[in-house]
Amino acid sequence: MIQPAPSSPSSSSSSSSPSSPQFMQIYESVTLIPGLPNDVAALILSFIPYSHQARLKPTCKSWKLFLSSKTLIALRQTHRNLSHLLCIFPQDPSVASPYLFDPQNLAWCPLPPMPCNPHVYGLCNFTSLSIGPHLYVIGGSLFDTRSFPIDRPSPSSAVFRFDFNTSSWDFLAPMLTPRGSFACAAVPSSGEILVAGGGSRHTLFSAAGSRMTSVERYDIGRNEWVAMDGLPGFRAGCAGFSVGEGEEREFWVMGGYGESRTISGVFPIDEYYRDAVVMELKNGNGGGRWRELGDMWEEGERVRLGKIVVIEDGDDRGRPAVFMLDGNDIFRYNMASNRWFKESRIPRKAPCNSLFGFVVLDGELHAITLLKAVETTETRRSRLHKRAGTLYIQIYNPKKKTWRSLITKPPFHYSLDFNTAVMSTIHL
Repeated sequence: MIQPAPSSPSSSSSSSSPSSPQFMQIYESVTLIPGLPNDVAALILSFIPYSHQARLKPTCKSWKLFLSSKTLIALRQTHRNLSHLLCIFPQDPSVASPYLFDPQNLAWCPLPPMPCNPHVYGLCNFTSLSIGPHLYVIGGSLFDTRSFPIDRPSPSSAVFRFDFNTSSWDFLAPMLTPRGSFACAAVPSSGEILVAGGGSRHTLFSAAGSRMTSVERYDIGRNEWVAMDGLPGFRAGCAGFSVGEGEEREFWVMGGYGESRTISGVFPIDEYYRDAVVMELKNGNGGGRWRELGDMWEEGERVRLGKIVVIEDGDDRGRPAVFMLDGNDIFRYNMASNRWFKESRIPRKAPCNSLFGFVVLDGELHAITLLKAVETTETRRSRLHKRAGTLYIQIYNPKKKTWRSLITKPPFHYSLDFNTAVMSTIHL
């Protein structure tokens, strides 16, 4: 989910003004484009898509300085020339680099790997979201060589943030309670991130793992976590989003699993929630009590909640539009009736035994699938893993009710599994 950057209490109005010296500061000791004033040259360079900027940095010293400065992102924000980018975490981000994808230019751009801890590995089920020029990686489930038994996954409380101004990762204050597979939402107007529920389940195990009711709020400005009223019941694998602005803000948590049962006393089966719970967010103390909305579908209609995405200001009243991918069908949630209604159907089904990636980018729904995985002569000879095949992206516009598609070759040297890959979006 993309969110605008919260305003910083310490920043003055003069520093945020496009006409201020600090905002328009260009390196005076160098020339960006010979024959042009630096402010004009900076404006021209700011229109270069973010996905191509890394290729141009080696051109000269002045371009490298400018394309790595905060002035660049500030200019792009002022002139509303931001690129809508998709960030894909194919595997553990401390081992495999995440990538940015620019659908407008069909260009890929790698990000540096996340800082590595030699004692932990196999991070999955974490959440990623963006606020302004920052990309957050929160929680997850992993294996810790210092724990016993060593093959039992543990939840993580770690929080990392990638700053696109400095192209570096920062380690932030950890959550009070470690968790993975949890609901998460950003509240940019107050500079907060909310997390709810979760547990320790790892993608290597289809069942087991802990569940929790814990809810926390992260204050971006203070870099601290504060506990809030817990969920009405244990819940993991749930989806979360925020609704409203100002005094009428709410934190929604949908679906997930709670208690489990066993078949023949051996095979564990999750009991999935069909309902949603809502917390009214209040200024000052952070939040109020939870209210339960009841079941969102009838018995037998579906087993569990599908993949959820949210379009900000998606309806005529400025409320977010919530969509769910269930198989090949896309459903839209009606808040008034607490029911899901079929919106559309993906034109081309995913190949056998594969899933769609589902994400919102620039107000459109993107259903992403891997068409095929091909082996090159070199990989066959060396018996390496298959290279990722072709990504087929089907794009649905909810306002126009139309579909279009595009095809791209990803840079990954391994097959992409949308059952475990984590995706988020960002404006740069």
